[in-house]
Amino acid sequence: MLGDVTQTTPPAQPVQDVPPVPDAVPVSDAIPGAGAAPGAEVDAAVDAPPVEEGPVAAGGPVEQGGAVPRPRVHRAWFVAVVAFVTIIGAAAFASLPGLLIEPLHDEFDWSRGTIGFAVSVNLALYGLTAPFAAALMDRFGIRKVVAAALTVIAVGSALTVVMTAAWQLVLFWGVLVGLGSGSMALAFAATVTNRWFVARRGLVTGILTAAGASGQLVFLPLLSWLVEHDGWRPAAITVALAALAVVPFVWLLLRDHPADVGLAPYGATSFVPKPAPIQGAARRAVTVLFKAARTGPFWLLAGTFAICGASTNGLVKTHFVPASHDHGMPVTAAAGLLAVIGVFDVIGTIASGWFTDRFEARRLLAVYYALRGISLLFLPMLLAPTVHPPMIFFIVFYGLDWVATVPPTIALCREYFGEDSAIVFGWVLASHQVGAAVVAFLGGVARDLFGSYDVVWYASGALCAAAALMALVIRRTPQKAANLAG
Repeated sequence: MLGDVTQTTPPAQPVQDVPPVPDAVPVSDAIPGAGAAPGAEVDAAVDAPPVEEGPVAAGGPVEQGGAVPRPRVHRAWFVAVVAFVTIIGAAAFASLPGLLIEPLHDEFDWSRGTIGFAVSVNLALYGLTAPFAAALMDRFGIRKVVAAALTVIAVGSALTVVMTAAWQLVLFWGVLVGLGSGSMALAFAATVTNRWFVARRGLVTGILTAAGASGQLVFLPLLSWLVEHDGWRPAAITVALAALAVVPFVWLLLRDHPADVGLAPYGATSFVPKPAPIQGAARRAVTVLFKAARTGPFWLLAGTFAICGASTNGLVKTHFVPASHDHGMPVTAAAGLLAVIGVFDVIGTIASGWFTDRFEARRLLAVYYALRGISLLFLPMLLAPTVHPPMIFFIVFYGLDWVATVPPTIALCREYFGEDSAIVFGWVLASHQVGAAVVAFLGGVARDLFGSYDVVWYASGALCAAAALMALVIRRTPQKAANLAG
């Protein structure tokens, strides 16, 4: 597509021919505000000298063959699709812990507390790795970090089939899978959203967050069927293969930054150069934590998100299947209910992203936590050998609220902490997973001590009520506490 570039300026200025150069120059870099619709862009080679950064004189549209070709779909949406599929493929590991408790207890005679401890290590590392992974993505790029993380998940899951002792479960499933999953957790979604989108960030965050639920929907029925008919080992191998299958997809199709393909982020009015790699990823993650920890909003967001993790990943995802089985419900039926939660999680999370673009995030959080707490208080009365309408209502209701908290939480991190928001959210996510880890462990201990999970459901409901109040305490006007720059 090499040809002359004609620049039209106000009347009577001659058309100028400029020597061709092969490098592509985005229209948004040449003309402020080119392409008024968010996301409009031109990804084509232009015969023009390299454009220097800085202001460009206002003029008419750049023409190439008479008209500017504008693809209908911005490349950012394709990147979002790749990220969505990647999170779905990695979601297999998150579907398995609740299905492993009874089989491992029966085969190895390990207590539920012991198995819950391995799950808690997994959940804790999932969160604690996230802020460092976000910094590593700034240093080495999204593609390399995510591909390595998927490989580690596959190795850890595959090694569990040869384990013979509880410490090996902690090492393979707790440490390896925890580190791998944490490296491409929700911080991955936040990084993709921050780099590729200016407009529609809430919606994209909701869609990428829903990918985990979509993966749960895809894998839970399959894995529960495998566990029921062939044992837990084929299920673990399935997780390993699912993670490996996504690696070439990531390596070939994912791009780190819009500038890599000569584009501005979706919704931006000017070209954004790719920042230089940031050295000292671990040091930066810790430095951002210390700065953020001097602010009140950070602790409120971390506290509410810890309760979010406790009441979802730590409680329902880990203990709902064994709790239902305690009441006589088949494992496949209980796993099917979790999969239905995944269906409505997709709807609820995308809707939450849409709401976050339009309503005050802290009020959304308060509503979400209050409704979740109320639903958990009713759950012990709904567990039964068969699935009945009140239980279906709970599943639908809880699914809509499952991770609806993520888009407003990310929005508040972005509002308060600016360019460091992805790393700050990584630390907030760490609190989410620490809360999940504590309840995953204590839930198993409570079952061993009391013979039921009832006390855990009631305690989690009370915690959600506290989270609703904490969300309302977050200040209306962010001061970015020390600006995180100084």
